[in-house]
Amino acid sequence: MGARYLAGLTAATLLTACEVTQEQEVALGDQTAQEVRAALPIVDDPYIAAYITELGDTIAKLTSRSDLDWRFSVVNSHQVNAFALPGGHVYVNRGLIEATGQMYELAGVLGHEIGHVIQRHSVKQMQSQQKLGVAATLACTLTDICNNELGQAAINIGGTAVVARHSRHDEFQADSEAVENVLRAKIDPAGIPVLFETLMEQRQTQPTVVDGWFASHPLEETRVANSRELIEAAGADRIGGLLQDIPSYQEFKRRVARLPEPVVPRAAPQTR
Repeated sequence: MGARYLAGLTAATLLTACEVTQEQEVALGDQTAQEVRAALPIVDDPYIAAYITELGDTIAKLTSRSDLDWRFSVVNSHQVNAFALPGGHVYVNRGLIEATGQMYELAGVLGHEIGHVIQRHSVKQMQSQQKLGVAATLACTLTDICNNELGQAAINIGGTAVVARHSRHDEFQADSEAVENVLRAKIDPAGIPVLFETLMEQRQTQPTVVDGWFASHPLEETRVANSRELIEAAGADRIGGLLQDIPSYQEFKRRVARLPEPVVPRAAPQTR
């Protein structure tokens, strides 16, 4: 049997279950991660890979799902976006890293994507859309790969029926999780609204670069205000003296900026 058929069979089996177990969720995420790696230009530079992993683990290992085998990767795409797969795979495009000014902004993104995994948003969405019989791929649901310059080569990832973009409710939950996630790691959650505002400004000047983010992460002024309210609600005693930036983050950004220009991958051959 071909890998694409197996991916579809695995996903369909999991989605028809009454309750998806953590073991099944991890299996689905692992399968999809293999196909994402085959289709998208994952950065293998040791320094960059180690840095994103260390920052991600610093946050994820303090959450309610610290038992997951979390994996963090950078995608060599100038599109501003990030996404997470079921079971703990988190991806951040270089374009989003380049859009940040300080470490606490990227930490907020990681905390947000970790929040989607904690809340099992993708699994719930996939089960819901499976019942409706809506046809789209898992990767199209969790990323913008069907809509950007890398996407046309990766449309055949996965094989299950799902629909792209998170709901505003899911985004609010993930924002709430993000605030708590970075606070536990002693990182200032103010980086969350700071990055939101940066992306909203970039949408006016570079819409094609940030449209992928807005397609999969609904963002408007009310969400920026909500994130600030969540931070205020955390209490002044928890906010003071938290990390915003460290020298190594600026070196990390320089390394990312020196990456080769993205190469559009060829679509993996379909097997039957």
